[in-house]
Amino acid sequence: MPPNIVLILADNLGWGELGCYGGGALRGAPTPRIDALARQGMLLQNFNVESDCVPTRSALMTGRHPIRTGCLQSVPPGLPQGLTRWEVTLAQVLSQAGYATGHFGKWHLGDVEGRLPSDRGFDEWYGIPRTTDESQFTSTLGFDPSVVDTPYIMQGRAGEASTQVQVYDLESRRGIDETLVDRAIGFMQTHHAAATPFFLYLPLVHLHFPTLPHRDFAGRTGAGDFADAMVEMDYRVGQIVDEVDRLGMADDTLFIFCSDNGPEFRAPYRGTAGPWRGTYHTAMEGSLRVPFIARWPGKIPANVVSNEIVHVTDLFTTLAAVAGATLPADRPIDGVDQSDFLLGRQAKSAREGFLFYIKGDLRAAKWRDWKLHFYWEPEVNEGKGKLESPYLFNLTRDPKEETDVLVFNTWVMGPVLRMMQGFNQSCAAHPNTPPGKADGS
Repeated sequence: MPPNIVLILADNLGWGELGCYGGGALRGAPTPRIDALARQGMLLQNFNVESDCVPTRSALMTGRHPIRTGCLQSVPPGLPQGLTRWEVTLAQVLSQAGYATGHFGKWHLGDVEGRLPSDRGFDEWYGIPRTTDESQFTSTLGFDPSVVDTPYIMQGRAGEASTQVQVYDLESRRGIDETLVDRAIGFMQTHHAAATPFFLYLPLVHLHFPTLPHRDFAGRTGAGDFADAMVEMDYRVGQIVDEVDRLGMADDTLFIFCSDNGPEFRAPYRGTAGPWRGTYHTAMEGSLRVPFIARWPGKIPANVVSNEIVHVTDLFTTLAAVAGATLPADRPIDGVDQSDFLLGRQAKSAREGFLFYIKGDLRAAKWRDWKLHFYWEPEVNEGKGKLESPYLFNLTRDPKEETDVLVFNTWVMGPVLRMMQGFNQSCAAHPNTPPGKADGS
C-alpha cells in the first residue's frame, strides 16, 4: 500500500523562528516538538516558496509556477481569485490514485462554489476559504457588511455545497488551530481504521497576522502574543505527530512540515528570517527560504541537514511519485521529482535553480549559489523598481545580499538566461492564464 501523506503548512513562518533553525528559545518560544521532528528526518535549509500566500498554495497544489495559473497575489473577497477549474490539484491526482483526501485549514485558492476544496479533489474540508486577517473585520471601526462579505469558517464534502459554520472573528481565530487539529486527528483515525491511504493537508492559521494564541496559551511564554502563538503551533504539530505514532503508522507515513511564506513584516507581529534579509512580498532570501522538515522512518535518513535547492512546486511532483499517482500530461509541470533526494538515494537535489515572479514581473532568478535580481526591493514598499543592470549575489558568501558582484561574474548570466529562455518558450507554447479569469471563459 502507498504511504499516508501528512502535510502541515504553517502560515508566514520565517526561516529563523524554530529552534532547529536557530530560533526557538532565542525568540522566547521553544519549539521542542518540531525540533525533535527535524532530528528524525531531513531538514532543508534551501526550501523555496513564492512571495505571497496565494501563489505559494497554487504552486503546491498544481506543481506549476503561479505566473502560469494566474494566481499571482491575494485579492480582496468578492473578486475573482484562486485556481480555475482547468487546473489539476494535488488532491485530485492523489484521489485518482486511491487516496482519501482531507483539507483542514486555510485554503485561499478560490472562495466560490466550484473552487472550494471539496470541489478540487478533497473528500472533506473545514477551515477558511480566504485569509486570516479577515478575522479583524467585524471588530474594526466602521466595518460595513453590506459592502464586503462577513468572513466565515466553512466546511464541506465532495459532491455537496459547502456551508458556513461560524463567523470568523478574533475569538474564533484564537481557537481555530485547535479545531483544525482535532478534525485532522479524526480524519486520520477514520482512514487508518479503514486501511485506506490518506492525504492530510493541514494548512494551519498560525503565524499569520493577527498572531493571536489560543486562550490556553496566552501568556505562556511571557514574551507576547507572537511567542505564545509559536509555542501553540509547536504543540499542535506535536499532537499530529503523537497521533501518527499512537496509531502505529509512522513507518507508513510521509510527514512533512513546512511554511508557505517568509516572515510577517507588520508590527507587532514581525517575524525573522534568521541570517537572510527581507520578508515575504519581496524577492529577498528572507522571502524565498522557509523551514521544511520531512520524516519517514526507514525511508528518509534521520538527522540529515541539506542546503540543496528545492522549490515548492516540487512537492506536487514528488508526492505524486511517492503515491504512484499519474501527473497531467497536457500542460507544463514545473515541479521536479525529488523523491530520490529525499529518500537518500542521491545527495543532490534534482534542480539547480528557478525563476521568481511577483505580480507578473520576473524579479529574480536563483541558480546554484547565485542570485540575480532584476528588480530591487530589499524591504516591503522600499523598492527601486526595475534595475538597468541586474544585481548578482553569491548567497554562500553574502547571505544578506549586500554586495553586487556581477561585474566579476558575468559568466553566471549564461545559465540563468538559458533557464529564462526555456521557461519563456514553454509559456509561449502553453499560454499563461490571466489573473481573474473566470471558469469556462
